[in-house]
Amino acid sequence: MDQRALNGVELAYEIAGSGDPVVLIHAGVCADFFAPLADEAMLAERFRVLRYHRPGYGDSPALDGRLSISDHAAHCAALLDELELGPAHLVGHSSSAMMVLELARERPDAVASLTLMDTARPAPASDLQAAFAREVAVPAIERYRGGDKDGAIESWMQGVCGTDYRAPLERAIPGAVEQAMADADTFLGQELPAVIEWHFSADDAARLTQPAMVVVGARSHPVFHERAQLLLEWLPNAEPFTLPGATHLLHVERPAEMAEALDGFAGRHPVAGC
Repeated sequence: MDQRALNGVELAYEIAGSGDPVVLIHAGVCADFFAPLADEAMLAERFRVLRYHRPGYGDSPALDGRLSISDHAAHCAALLDELELGPAHLVGHSSSAMMVLELARERPDAVASLTLMDTARPAPASDLQAAFAREVAVPAIERYRGGDKDGAIESWMQGVCGTDYRAPLERAIPGAVEQAMADADTFLGQELPAVIEWHFSADDAARLTQPAMVVVGARSHPVFHERAQLLLEWLPNAEPFTLPGATHLLHVERPAEMAEALDGFAGRHPVAGC
């Protein structure tokens, strides 16, 4: 990967292909979550695809202190400006879908469209949200605070992606679990608190006029289906897509199908038309 220093933040990134820019912002835990999707020839043939490691993940050095969702959105915007790629089709997964929404809220000029995959926490409180926090988030946080970083990541990934998540993840991205354990402090110490603190309302969503594709895995935890439905109701220019057979690993499990959906969506909304 190449490296860029942007206002004190050093980001590792790679860019390939030509055409309208597509930016893949990885979710928490795994820096290379989007590697299988970026490797799909269909995207490189029609788009200029950028993916990068956020601070504290993979090849991008960590930053001290607290980082908000707004901070992560600003890092992406700075990289887009540096590489002269905006406006771009932004793609986020789980916590990074929140960063896509935040970037569209703060820098609408940089965003041509939004692809929001199994989005984390856009919804107000509900019984399903409370159950997810109690059964998945709280046990992982407690294990992390108790000093069991590896166990905390394992608990989180099993709760979010399913108990058999390791085989498909390692098959698609060798070494992903080991890297996730190495980056545990970034996700559990910095990112998860930022996810919990982030606020995004129906009024915020109503101001986002860019086309949005709201993606959910057919086998994802029900909480992601609830969040997707809310986004479809809130966003003024949104369309749904369910990735057949997929858990929260989505594009890791089924990169070709996800690439085809993204190709069709972005192709219907070219940057020149924004």
